[in-house]
Amino acid sequence: MNNELLLVFSLFALAGILNTLVASQRMVLGLYTLPTLFSAYQYGRRHATLTAVASILMLVLLAWNNPDLLGSQAQEQILGGKWFDMTIWGGTLIITGYLMGTLCDHRTAQVHELRETYNGVMMILRHFISKDQYTENHSYRVSVYASRIAEALEFSPERIEDVRTAALLHDIGKLDVSREVLYKAARLTNHELAEMRTHVDRGIALLEPVGGSLRRVIPIILAHHDKFDGTGYHTTRGEAIPVEARIISVADVYDSLTSDRPYRKAMSPFEAREMIVRGSGTDFDPDVVDAFLTTFSRGELEVPFVSV
Repeated sequence: MNNELLLVFSLFALAGILNTLVASQRMVLGLYTLPTLFSAYQYGRRHATLTAVASILMLVLLAWNNPDLLGSQAQEQILGGKWFDMTIWGGTLIITGYLMGTLCDHRTAQVHELRETYNGVMMILRHFISKDQYTENHSYRVSVYASRIAEALEFSPERIEDVRTAALLHDIGKLDVSREVLYKAARLTNHELAEMRTHVDRGIALLEPVGGSLRRVIPIILAHHDKFDGTGYHTTRGEAIPVEARIISVADVYDSLTSDRPYRKAMSPFEAREMIVRGSGTDFDPDVVDAFLTTFSRGELEVPFVSV
């Protein structure tokens, strides 16, 4: 049992003892601890302490104006000046709020530290991707498109961040693909196509040792070339493909179509949009295509060429 769980258990045990020995008939006092516990969990130490003080003041005012609120002996205890029970309860509430809020503050600090570490790992990976300018800029634009499509699908901020991260790293495996194959101006041979397809598995091999938060995006990257009808890199189809991967698939194709490549010139955004619409239900998830069209109509996919 770690220290945090031990502290929480001790607080509940102490509260139970006090309720039994001090004021067992006044279990209503327990209801007034709930706002403090919620504040401690949600907002931290300072907010929890202020909530505890506010709860105590409110209960004192209510008990003063309504002596029967806390039980049959309330009038004798409150009006008679015997504040012992109230003092014990109020002090315990403030201490509970302070300690529980401290746990929340520690948790927030740890999450912030993990986020900084995560961003640092991302910067290191981005440094390797920057050796290939097209892959770097392509990955950046795909991350923007995919994030906006995810927003149109009303994803939570955490899931949008996973989509953005997976999009940034979806082509990292191309670092191990021959430069001649990547920049070949003519049609690829079957052998070269097979080598190009290995970039997905190579990317997963690069990311697997990292672990942590990045491990969540590995299934997304692994499936970003899977097609809705099962004819993609893997036979996975439909809802079996992670929806984040289905989003990146649309964003990836849209950016590829609207970018100059060694073997062809870029299409206009409207031509690319029509090609994606034609692939709805076969190459792409129809729901994702609808979200793509929503973002397109809002002008949210107008991201200029950037060098990052």
